[in-house]
Amino acid sequence: MKQNNMMKSLLTVLCLLFLQLFSAQEENVTYADGIFSFEENKIQKIFTDWTRVRKEPDVKAQITDSLLANQQVMILKKEDAILKLGERGANWYKVSYQKGDAVSEGYIWGGNLCVGYRNKNGYDFLFGLSKTVDRKNKEYNETIKQNIAGIKVIEGTNLIDEVYFDTGRGEELSYASFTIESSHKLQNVELTLKALVSGEACGIASYNQYVLFRDKKLVALPQLMNVGDADVYYHSEEYIFPNDKGGIPDAFIFKIEEMERDDKDREKKKRSSKTYLWNGNSYKLK
Repeated sequence: MKQNNMMKSLLTVLCLLFLQLFSAQEENVTYADGIFSFEENKIQKIFTDWTRVRKEPDVKAQITDSLLANQQVMILKKEDAILKLGERGANWYKVSYQKGDAVSEGYIWGGNLCVGYRNKNGYDFLFGLSKTVDRKNKEYNETIKQNIAGIKVIEGTNLIDEVYFDTGRGEELSYASFTIESSHKLQNVELTLKALVSGEACGIASYNQYVLFRDKKLVALPQLMNVGDADVYYHSEEYIFPNDKGGIPDAFIFKIEEMERDDKDREKKKRSSKTYLWNGNSYKLK
């Protein structure tokens, strides 16, 4: 993991330098992150508890209501107005929603919506970004802004469990996906959740977060990071679940592969892996 952390630190510093340069040129321009772009006339769900509904698309506008996580809303209109809180930039949306027998309308900030949600076996699983925190980077003696993402599991109206983890920032937030996979035949695991954020461009990292769901609990696995620059360089991380094919029972393998072309256009590849054992409740390095 040391090599992985060093790579993430280097990418963070490079992104910071780029963003500082970029913001110096376009100081007063605010952009929305692509993961918070929601289609009109489509159902979405609230991720952040007590999301404020406002009379106008402005953070200073009158509050008319508040909504809890998992509340369905219909996106009526994407407003031009954008609000940036920490490292999350999102449009305001005009929405309609139902509470009891009453249907209401108002404006909410897109950063409070789920970027992905799924339903399985009677549970609602929500994926979203919750906040930005200051994180001290000891290696470079700097403070960086780190986005925190989360997954919640809700049964009926009750929050059963939630788990939080680091995720991308800036250009790394152009695309997101949220999927449900099988249990991968791991003991006591009901299903596996996979949350992704990506920059969808050369040199911009993507992050995969696997979370196991067992006995109404969420267990986050070590995060995966992938980045590449055309045919010049790539760093790839993935999980192999050998038990899917009758291999090592109750285990998963963290696989890393890197490629870099030298000045003579020759590929140099490095591969490494480590195995984690799963005991039905938690995992540890073999």
